[in-house]
Amino acid sequence: MLSYIIRRVLYAIPILIGVNLLTFALFFVVNTPDDMARMQLGIKYVTPEAIEKWKAERGYDKPLLFNEGQIGLDKLTQTIFFEKSVAMFRFDFGRSDEGRDIGFEIKSRMLPSFAIALPVFVLGLISYITFALIMVFFRATYIDFWGVVLCVALMSISSLFYIIAGQFLISKLWHLVPISGFGTGLDAVKFLILPVIIGVISSAGANTRWYRTIFLEEMGKEYVRTARAKGLSEHLVLFKHVLRNALIPILTGAVVLVPLLFLGSLIVESFFGIPGLGSYTIDAINSQDFAIVRAMVFLGSVLYIVGLILTDISYTLVDPRIRLN
Repeated sequence: MLSYIIRRVLYAIPILIGVNLLTFALFFVVNTPDDMARMQLGIKYVTPEAIEKWKAERGYDKPLLFNEGQIGLDKLTQTIFFEKSVAMFRFDFGRSDEGRDIGFEIKSRMLPSFAIALPVFVLGLISYITFALIMVFFRATYIDFWGVVLCVALMSISSLFYIIAGQFLISKLWHLVPISGFGTGLDAVKFLILPVIIGVISSAGANTRWYRTIFLEEMGKEYVRTARAKGLSEHLVLFKHVLRNALIPILTGAVVLVPLLFLGSLIVESFFGIPGLGSYTIDAINSQDFAIVRAMVFLGSVLYIVGLILTDISYTLVDPRIRLN
């Protein structure tokens, strides 16, 4: 197990290097520091002196990859690539174009994002699997038919509709919870209720249908017919044998999302005014703060790779017959 984890971590390094190089090319080759300065300064204040000053204040006045004016290793270290991209591998995200510490902002905004994403993940997983099992148990009946119809209807509606409708009905008309904002401690619960409910409902259709498909596929396998031939009840077959064997594909889609919970939801956090990483990324895009966007892209890549490793490890916990070599 340990050797497998080490190998997977080593395999992840070239992937992260590739993501880093691609991100650097997009932000510094396609969109040069001079272009960034012009967008930040605006048309009225764009002068050669202002551009050079803006670049010097943010460390964009150095060469991109190779500094011919330096000696030795400084030819490589005194560059934009080394200071802005290589530093990310030690999780030094530097400062935003506004001068704020990006690492500190990420740490402070991670908890609000996690406070929304974790309840949505747990409640959603329980709800989707439960509804899918009910539909499979009553398969080929009106319960299954109308359940599929409801899932398709939920899938056909944009998540923006759920957000706007929820804010209008529950917050504006009924005044049950605040329409937006965030608090500290237990006071934050009232701000999280509506985003969590909307997060669960907006993904219910697609996830429930997916779990239903997985369970139906398992129901047609040999071990299910064998269990029935032995006289086991439908309840026991479904909830003991089918559910257990279906956990592997379920884990594939679920465990990989666990590290990404820290990144938050872009749309939900923006609409509800949650000071999480999702709204942080949206604000950075709107203000064209490319330092923050680069940091979030790299962090997302790291967390996604961690999720894949956790998924493989979880296979051995579900089915001891699987060995990671």
